Amino acid sequence: MKGALLLAEGLAKAYPLRGGLFARRSQILAVNGVSVSLNKGETLGLVGESGCGKSTLGRLLLGLEKPDAGCVTFDNEVMPSSKAAAWRRLRARMQLVYQDPLGALDARLSVAEQVGEPLVIHGIGGPAKRKARVLALLALVGLSEQHGARLPHELSGGQRQRVVLARALATSPDLLVCDEPISALDVSIQAQVINLFMDIQQKFGVAMIFISHDLRAIRQISQRIAVMYLGRIVEEGITDDILHAPLHPYTRALVSAVPEVRKPRARRTILAGDPPNPADRPDGCEFHPRCPVAMSTCSNLKPLLLGSGSRGRKVACHLAAANASQPLGAH
Repeated sequence: MKGALLLAEGLAKAYPLRGGLFARRSQILAVNGVSVSLNKGETLGLVGESGCGKSTLGRLLLGLEKPDAGCVTFDNEVMPSSKAAAWRRLRARMQLVYQDPLGALDARLSVAEQVGEPLVIHGIGGPAKRKARVLALLALVGLSEQHGARLPHELSGGQRQRVVLARALATSPDLLVCDEPISALDVSIQAQVINLFMDIQQKFGVAMIFISHDLRAIRQISQRIAVMYLGRIVEEGITDDILHAPLHPYTRALVSAVPEVRKPRARRTILAGDPPNPADRPDGCEFHPRCPVAMSTCSNLKPLLLGSGSRGRKVACHLAAANASQPLGAH
């Protein structure tokens, strides 16, 4: 997409599997030919079951891991190698918000020291300006100067996630990749943190990749959604389009599982079995062993991610045309 802040084309990443001395060498293809784009100030929700490759894709987009194939372009420049000085400088413009805030923070350093650490690393401001910036960042995420003097274990889970977000915002980045940032929080705290992300995006115009398995959170924060299954994107489009009329059978199953308080619940689509072994993928469409509407073509021909209608909708399914005309949960 011309003018996109972030553009990834054909990304692939595989990890070797350790086996016995005489075991056949195999590998797990965590990301398989993924292409995505993100405009400035936009949020793309990345959703799918655990192990589908969402977090790996997030690290590839930030250059934290090197893809085996494909490339990433950030602000019209090819992503430098993570060992290059140019990549280290670029890190000030793109940050990762971690899933486990306690694991992401140093137990020995105060909150204020850790929020100010990116400023020191990137040589931003002097001591006085850094201190003022830290206090402003803490206030931005709803914390006080007293919180800044504490150690991470002295804070609640929601407060620690706010600290991680404040640290990520220290260098005024253009891009945040948020890797399951609310999954470790209580439901009551999740809503507060989601609202905080939305407020910050509206105030600063930061672009976000928001990774989650929770479609309720994705629905609230994202303008577009990309659905991943076994390392591939199987459907992508505007959030309302995806949630109101999912085309791919896998997306339909995900959407049917989301409870609606004000609406009668549609018949839920229950998928058969578990996701296939990533090291031993089915032929054809990798979803076909679990698909309630699979046909013979699905078992031997892999579907491409192609445009479907207007508004940038894409789907990788041989039955996309039929799915588009069926109500949610229809078989």
